[in-house]
Amino acid sequence: MTVSMTGFAAQKGQGAGFSWMWDLRSVNGKGLDLRLRVPDWIDGLEHALKAELTRQLLRGNVNLSLKLAREDEAGPEALRLNGAMLSGVLAALKQVEDAAMQAGVTLGQPTGADVLAVRGVMETSALDSDSAALRAALLADVAPLIVAFKAMRASEGKALQAVIAAQLDQIAVLLVQAKAEVDLRSATAAQTLQQGVAKLLGAAEGLEPARLAQELALLAVKTDVTEELDRLHAHVEAARALLAEAGQVGRKFDFLTQEFMREANTLCSKSQSLGLTRIGLDLKTVIDQMREQVQNVE
Repeated sequence: MTVSMTGFAAQKGQGAGFSWMWDLRSVNGKGLDLRLRVPDWIDGLEHALKAELTRQLLRGNVNLSLKLAREDEAGPEALRLNGAMLSGVLAALKQVEDAAMQAGVTLGQPTGADVLAVRGVMETSALDSDSAALRAALLADVAPLIVAFKAMRASEGKALQAVIAAQLDQIAVLLVQAKAEVDLRSATAAQTLQQGVAKLLGAAEGLEPARLAQELALLAVKTDVTEELDRLHAHVEAARALLAEAGQVGRKFDFLTQEFMREANTLCSKSQSLGLTRIGLDLKTVIDQMREQVQNVE
Protein backbone atom coordinates (compact mmCIF):
# COMPACT_ATOMS: atom_id res chain seq x y z
CA MET A 1 0.00 0.00 0.00
CA THR A 2 1.28 3.45 -0.94
CA VAL A 3 2.06 5.79 1.96
CA SER A 4 2.39 9.54 1.55
CA MET A 5 5.14 11.57 3.21
CA THR A 6 2.64 14.40 3.80
CA GLY A 7 0.84 14.23 7.13
CA PHE A 8 -0.37 16.14 10.18
CA ALA A 9 -1.64 15.35 13.66
CA ALA A 10 -2.27 17.44 16.80
CA GLN A 11 -3.20 16.33 20.29
CA LYS A 12 -3.81 17.81 23.73
CA GLY A 13 -2.92 16.11 26.98
CA GLN A 14 -2.31 16.61 30.67
CA GLY A 15 -0.61 14.90 33.56
CA ALA A 16 2.04 15.29 36.27
CA GLY A 17 0.76 18.81 37.00
CA PHE A 18 1.11 20.02 33.42
CA SER A 19 -1.00 20.42 30.29
CA TRP A 20 0.42 20.26 26.78
CA MET A 21 -0.22 20.44 23.07
CA TRP A 22 1.52 18.24 20.48
CA ASP A 23 1.95 19.26 16.82
CA LEU A 24 3.36 16.68 14.37
CA ARG A 25 3.62 17.32 10.64
CA SER A 26 5.74 16.26 7.67
CA VAL A 27 6.40 16.92 3.99
CA ASN A 28 8.36 15.00 1.38
CA GLY A 29 12.13 14.58 1.72
CA LYS A 30 14.94 12.42 0.37
CA GLY A 31 15.45 10.69 3.72
CA LEU A 32 14.17 10.97 7.28
CA ASP A 33 14.90 14.42 8.69
CA LEU A 34 13.61 14.96 12.25
CA ARG A 35 13.27 18.41 13.77
CA LEU A 36 12.02 18.57 17.37
CA ARG A 37 11.10 21.56 19.50
CA VAL A 38 10.63 20.29 23.05
CA PRO A 39 11.68 21.65 26.49
CA ASP A 40 15.34 20.87 27.10
CA TRP A 41 14.93 20.67 30.88
CA ILE A 42 13.04 17.37 30.60
CA ASP A 43 15.92 14.92 30.69
CA GLY A 44 15.91 12.28 27.95
CA LEU A 45 12.68 13.44 26.29
CA GLU A 46 14.13 14.54 22.94
CA HIS A 47 16.30 11.43 22.62
CA ALA A 48 13.36 9.11 23.35
CA LEU A 49 11.10 10.94 20.88
CA LYS A 50 13.68 10.75 18.10
CA ALA A 51 14.16 7.03 18.71
CA GLU A 52 10.41 6.39 18.50
CA LEU A 53 9.90 8.48 15.37
CA THR A 54 12.86 6.79 13.69
CA ARG A 55 11.33 3.40 14.50
CA GLN A 56 7.90 4.36 13.17
CA LEU A 57 8.73 6.43 10.06
CA LEU A 58 10.90 5.82 7.00
CA ARG A 59 11.11 9.07 5.02
CA GLY A 60 10.06 12.70 5.16
CA ASN A 61 10.93 16.05 6.70
CA VAL A 62 9.21 15.66 10.07
CA ASN A 63 8.58 18.46 12.57
CA LEU A 64 7.40 17.74 16.13
CA SER A 65 6.69 20.56 18.57
CA LEU A 66 5.46 20.52 22.16
CA LYS A 67 3.87 23.43 24.02
CA LEU A 68 3.94 22.84 27.77
CA ALA A 69 2.28 24.76 30.63
CA ARG A 70 1.90 24.18 34.38
CA GLU A 71 -1.71 23.64 35.33
CA ASP A 72 -1.25 25.66 38.56
CA GLU A 73 0.70 28.44 36.87
CA ALA A 74 -1.99 31.07 37.52
CA GLY A 75 -2.78 30.00 41.10
CA PRO A 76 -1.48 31.58 44.30
CA GLU A 77 0.62 28.52 45.06
CA ALA A 78 2.70 29.30 41.97
CA LEU A 79 4.00 32.49 43.66
CA ARG A 80 6.29 32.81 46.64
CA LEU A 81 7.77 35.64 48.66
CA ASN A 82 11.45 36.36 48.19
CA GLY A 83 12.51 37.10 51.78
CA ALA A 84 15.92 38.44 50.90
CA MET A 85 14.48 40.86 48.35
CA LEU A 86 11.78 41.97 50.79
CA SER A 87 14.37 42.73 53.47
CA GLY A 88 16.38 44.75 50.99
CA VAL A 89 13.34 46.75 49.90
CA LEU A 90 12.29 47.50 53.51
CA ALA A 91 15.84 48.56 54.41
CA ALA A 92 15.92 50.86 51.41
CA LEU A 93 12.56 52.39 52.43
CA LYS A 94 13.89 53.09 55.92
CA GLN A 95 16.97 54.82 54.50
CA VAL A 96 14.75 56.96 52.29
CA GLU A 97 12.48 57.89 55.21
CA ASP A 98 15.46 58.77 57.44
CA ALA A 99 16.97 60.97 54.75
CA ALA A 100 13.60 62.66 54.17
CA MET A 101 13.15 63.41 57.89
CA GLN A 102 16.64 64.94 58.09
CA ALA A 103 15.79 67.11 55.11
CA GLY A 104 12.42 68.07 56.58
CA VAL A 105 10.48 66.38 53.82
CA THR A 106 7.27 64.50 54.58
CA LEU A 107 6.71 61.31 52.55
CA GLY A 108 3.57 59.28 52.16
CA GLN A 109 3.63 55.83 53.74
CA PRO A 110 3.92 52.99 51.18
CA THR A 111 1.30 50.27 51.41
CA GLY A 112 1.90 46.53 51.45
CA ALA A 113 0.72 46.37 47.85
CA ASP A 114 3.36 48.92 46.90
CA VAL A 115 6.05 46.79 48.47
CA LEU A 116 4.83 43.59 46.81
CA ALA A 117 4.75 45.36 43.44
CA VAL A 118 8.51 45.89 43.54
CA ARG A 119 10.15 43.58 40.99
CA GLY A 120 11.63 40.51 42.62
CA VAL A 121 9.67 40.60 45.89
CA MET A 122 7.13 38.09 44.56
CA GLU A 123 8.42 35.44 42.17
CA THR A 124 7.12 32.38 40.39
CA SER A 125 8.06 29.20 42.17
CA ALA A 126 10.65 27.08 40.38
CA LEU A 127 9.94 23.55 39.27
CA ASP A 128 10.58 21.52 42.37
CA SER A 129 9.56 18.13 41.11
CA ASP A 130 11.54 15.55 39.20
CA SER A 131 10.94 15.64 35.44
CA ALA A 132 10.87 11.83 35.21
CA ALA A 133 7.13 11.63 35.90
CA LEU A 134 6.42 14.30 33.30
CA ARG A 135 8.66 12.59 30.75
CA ALA A 136 6.85 9.30 31.27
CA ALA A 137 3.46 10.99 30.85
CA LEU A 138 4.55 12.72 27.65
CA LEU A 139 6.02 9.58 26.10
CA ALA A 140 2.85 7.65 26.88
CA ASP A 141 0.76 10.39 25.28
CA VAL A 142 2.84 10.65 22.10
CA ALA A 143 2.03 7.07 21.05
CA PRO A 144 -1.58 7.80 19.95
CA LEU A 145 -0.33 11.00 18.28
CA ILE A 146 1.98 8.97 16.04
CA VAL A 147 -0.82 6.49 15.31
CA ALA A 148 -3.08 9.34 14.13
CA PHE A 149 -0.22 10.83 12.14
CA LYS A 150 0.51 7.56 10.34
CA ALA A 151 -3.20 7.05 9.67
CA MET A 152 -3.35 10.40 7.89
CA ARG A 153 -0.24 9.57 5.85
CA ALA A 154 -1.85 6.28 4.87
CA SER A 155 -5.05 8.08 3.88
CA GLU A 156 -3.08 10.56 1.81
CA GLY A 157 -1.19 7.64 0.30
CA LYS A 158 -4.43 5.95 -0.74
CA ALA A 159 -5.51 9.07 -2.61
CA LEU A 160 -2.03 9.37 -4.10
CA GLN A 161 -2.15 5.76 -5.25
CA ALA A 162 -5.43 6.39 -7.09
CA VAL A 163 -3.95 9.41 -8.90
CA ILE A 164 -0.79 7.54 -9.96
CA ALA A 165 -2.81 4.49 -11.06
CA ALA A 166 -4.96 6.74 -13.28
CA GLN A 167 -1.83 8.29 -14.78
CA LEU A 168 -0.41 4.83 -15.52
CA ASP A 169 -3.66 3.99 -17.29
CA GLN A 170 -3.24 7.14 -19.39
CA ILE A 171 0.28 6.09 -20.32
CA ALA A 172 -0.95 2.62 -21.29
CA VAL A 173 -3.59 4.14 -23.59
CA LEU A 174 -1.01 6.41 -25.20
CA LEU A 175 1.26 3.41 -25.81
CA VAL A 176 -1.56 1.63 -27.65
CA GLN A 177 -2.03 4.75 -29.77
CA ALA A 178 1.69 4.90 -30.41
CA LYS A 179 1.73 1.29 -31.60
CA ALA A 180 -1.16 2.01 -33.97
CA GLU A 181 0.69 5.05 -35.31
CA VAL A 182 3.84 2.96 -35.84
CA ASP A 183 1.86 0.32 -37.77
CA LEU A 184 0.32 3.05 -39.90
CA ARG A 185 3.74 4.58 -40.54
CA SER A 186 5.26 1.23 -41.59
CA ALA A 187 3.10 1.14 -44.71
CA THR A 188 5.08 4.01 -46.21
CA ALA A 189 8.31 3.40 -44.30
CA ALA A 190 10.23 1.83 -47.19
CA GLN A 191 9.47 4.68 -49.57
CA THR A 192 10.33 7.24 -46.89
CA LEU A 193 13.60 5.52 -46.10
CA GLN A 194 14.59 5.33 -49.76
CA GLN A 195 13.91 9.03 -50.20
CA GLY A 196 16.00 9.74 -47.13
CA VAL A 197 18.90 7.69 -48.44
CA ALA A 198 18.66 9.42 -51.82
CA LYS A 199 18.95 12.80 -50.18
CA LEU A 200 21.93 11.67 -48.15
CA LEU A 201 23.78 10.34 -51.18
CA GLY A 202 22.77 13.24 -53.40
CA ALA A 203 20.96 11.27 -56.09
CA ALA A 204 18.01 8.96 -56.37
CA GLU A 205 19.28 7.12 -59.41
CA GLY A 206 22.24 4.82 -59.85
CA LEU A 207 22.66 3.80 -56.26
CA GLU A 208 24.60 0.61 -55.61
CA PRO A 209 22.26 -2.02 -54.19
CA ALA A 210 24.63 -2.96 -51.36
CA ARG A 211 25.12 0.66 -50.34
CA LEU A 212 21.41 1.32 -50.56
CA ALA A 213 20.64 -1.70 -48.39
CA GLN A 214 23.21 -0.58 -45.84
CA GLU A 215 21.83 2.95 -45.62
CA LEU A 216 18.26 1.67 -45.45
CA ALA A 217 19.21 -0.62 -42.57
CA LEU A 218 20.86 2.23 -40.67
CA LEU A 219 17.86 4.51 -41.12
CA ALA A 220 15.49 1.70 -40.15
CA VAL A 221 17.36 1.21 -36.89
CA LYS A 222 17.37 4.93 -36.17
CA THR A 223 13.60 5.22 -36.67
CA ASP A 224 12.51 1.92 -35.10
CA VAL A 225 10.71 2.58 -31.77
CA THR A 226 9.73 -1.02 -31.01
CA GLU A 227 12.22 -1.36 -28.15
CA GLU A 228 11.16 1.96 -26.63
CA LEU A 229 7.49 0.94 -26.66
CA ASP A 230 8.32 -2.47 -25.19
CA ARG A 231 10.33 -0.88 -22.37
CA LEU A 232 7.58 1.64 -21.66
CA HIS A 233 5.06 -1.22 -21.39
CA ALA A 234 7.43 -2.98 -18.98
CA HIS A 235 7.79 0.21 -16.93
CA VAL A 236 4.01 0.49 -16.63
CA GLU A 237 3.79 -3.03 -15.23
CA ALA A 238 6.70 -2.38 -12.85
CA ALA A 239 5.04 0.82 -11.60
CA ARG A 240 1.75 -0.98 -10.98
CA ALA A 241 3.61 -3.61 -8.99
CA LEU A 242 5.25 -0.90 -6.88
CA LEU A 243 1.84 0.61 -6.12
CA ALA A 244 0.75 -2.69 -4.62
CA GLU A 245 4.02 -3.22 -2.73
CA ALA A 246 4.29 -2.45 0.98
CA GLY A 247 7.21 -0.60 2.52
CA GLN A 248 9.52 2.10 1.25
CA VAL A 249 8.99 2.28 -2.52
CA GLY A 250 9.34 6.00 -3.13
CA ARG A 251 13.00 5.87 -4.19
CA LYS A 252 12.34 3.00 -6.61
CA PHE A 253 9.38 4.87 -8.04
CA ASP A 254 11.43 8.02 -8.49
CA PHE A 255 14.09 6.10 -10.43
CA LEU A 256 11.40 4.42 -12.54
CA THR A 257 9.88 7.76 -13.56
CA GLN A 258 13.32 8.83 -14.79
CA GLU A 259 13.41 5.73 -16.98
CA PHE A 260 9.90 6.53 -18.23
CA MET A 261 11.05 9.98 -19.31
CA ARG A 262 14.22 8.64 -20.94
CA GLU A 263 12.23 6.29 -23.18
CA ALA A 264 9.65 8.98 -23.99
CA ASN A 265 12.42 11.37 -25.07
CA THR A 266 13.93 8.69 -27.33
CA LEU A 267 10.49 7.98 -28.79
CA CYS A 268 10.07 11.63 -29.72
CA SER A 269 13.54 11.87 -31.27
CA LYS A 270 12.86 8.79 -33.46
CA SER A 271 9.22 9.50 -34.28
CA GLN A 272 9.58 10.66 -37.93
CA SER A 273 5.86 11.53 -37.97
CA LEU A 274 3.67 14.28 -36.56
CA GLY A 275 1.24 11.77 -35.07
CA LEU A 276 3.89 9.87 -33.17
CA THR A 277 5.53 13.10 -32.04
CA ARG A 278 2.23 14.32 -30.63
CA ILE A 279 1.77 11.05 -28.74
CA GLY A 280 5.34 11.26 -27.44
CA LEU A 281 4.75 14.79 -26.13
CA ASP A 282 1.53 13.67 -24.44
CA LEU A 283 3.50 10.83 -22.84
CA LYS A 284 6.10 13.25 -21.49
CA THR A 285 3.38 15.47 -20.04
CA VAL A 286 1.71 12.61 -18.16
CA ILE A 287 5.05 11.21 -16.98
CA ASP A 288 6.09 14.61 -15.66
CA GLN A 289 2.78 14.92 -13.79
CA MET A 290 3.27 11.45 -12.36
CA ARG A 291 6.80 12.30 -11.25
CA GLU A 292 5.43 15.20 -9.20
CA GLN A 293 3.08 12.82 -7.40
CA VAL A 294 5.79 10.22 -6.88
CA GLN A 295 7.87 12.80 -4.97
CA ASN A 296 5.39 12.41 -2.09
CA VAL A 297 5.57 8.60 -1.89
CA GLU A 298 7.41 7.31 1.20
